[in-house]
Amino acid sequence: MISTVDYHTGGEPFRIVTGGVGEIPGVSVLDRRTNASRPEFDRVRRLLCHEPRGHADMYGCFLVPPDSPDALLGVLFWHKDGYSTACGHGTIALGVHAVQEGLVEADPDGLTDVVVDVPSGRVTARVRCSGGRVESVTFRSVPSFVLARSVKAAGAEVDLSYGGAIYASLPASSAGLSVTPSDLPELIAAARRIKADLAGHPATEHPHDPRLSGVYGVIFYDELGPARQRNVTVFADGEVDRSPCGSGTAARLAVLHEDGFTGTLTHESIVGSVLSGRIADITPEGVIPEIEGMAYRTGRHLFELDPADPIGTGFTLR
Repeated sequence: MISTVDYHTGGEPFRIVTGGVGEIPGVSVLDRRTNASRPEFDRVRRLLCHEPRGHADMYGCFLVPPDSPDALLGVLFWHKDGYSTACGHGTIALGVHAVQEGLVEADPDGLTDVVVDVPSGRVTARVRCSGGRVESVTFRSVPSFVLARSVKAAGAEVDLSYGGAIYASLPASSAGLSVTPSDLPELIAAARRIKADLAGHPATEHPHDPRLSGVYGVIFYDELGPARQRNVTVFADGEVDRSPCGSGTAARLAVLHEDGFTGTLTHESIVGSVLSGRIADITPEGVIPEIEGMAYRTGRHLFELDPADPIGTGFTLR
C-alpha cells in the first residue's frame, strides 16, 4: 500500500507520498535524488505517475530527511520522466500540507515558516493563516541568476536562467504562437526542439554543480501589460505545467531583474491561474525571488499493485 495526500497549485497536481516507501539512502537530499532512481524506489514513482493511476503530466514527491535539523522536511520531486531539482508549486503545496497535517506548530492568525531542503538547496514556504485557515503561501527560492541571453536554439533566441532548475525562456510570438490551449500541441513540439538543440550547450552548465546542469524546461510567455505576463512551461519530455511554474517564475524574475524590472510580476498560466513574484533580496550568488500562491488539497489515496496485473507500474501515451 502506498499512501498519498494530493494537492493542486494553480491547477498543477502535486502528489505527496506519505507512506509505503522505504528510506532512500544518501548523505544529502541531492544525493538521495540520485539514489531514488534505484528500481525499488523508482517503481513507486512510475506506479504513481503513469497511467492508470496518473498521467503524462503528473507531478509529486517523496518526503526524505532534511540535510540538517534546521529544516522541517527534505523532498525529492518527481514527474513521469524522473526527478527534478526544484519545484515552486510543490513547495507551496508542502507549506499547506505541513500546516494542515500538523507537521509544524502554526500561528492561526499569522505567518509560519516551513523550511524545506530540496535538491537545489534550501527553500522556505511562508504560510499565512487567518482564523486557523491557510490563506496563502509565499515561496522563497534559492538564489536565481541569468546564465546567458539571446542564445540561438531551433531557429529561435532564448534567455537561459536558473531558478532552482535551468530554464530557456522566449516570447511565444517569436515561435509564431501564443500561450493558449489551442496552440498547446505546437508549443510542446517547439519546446522539445529547443530543449534538444540546447543539449550539451556550454551555457546550460550550472556554474557550481554539474548535477544541476541542463535545460529542465522551456518557458513561452505573452506580454499582457506592465508587470503582467502569461506563460506556459514545458518541462522534462513534453510535460506541461498547468500553474505559472514556481521555479520558472524565479528564473524569469532573474531575467527581468537584469533588464531593470523592480516591481511585482503577475504571472498567469495557460489555464488562467496566477502567481505573483518579486525580488526580495540580492546576494552575491543571485537574486532571491519570493513567489506567492495557494495550494488546495484534492484527496487522500491508497494505491496498490496487484502482482498479477499485466500492466504493472503503468504506461504513458505521450
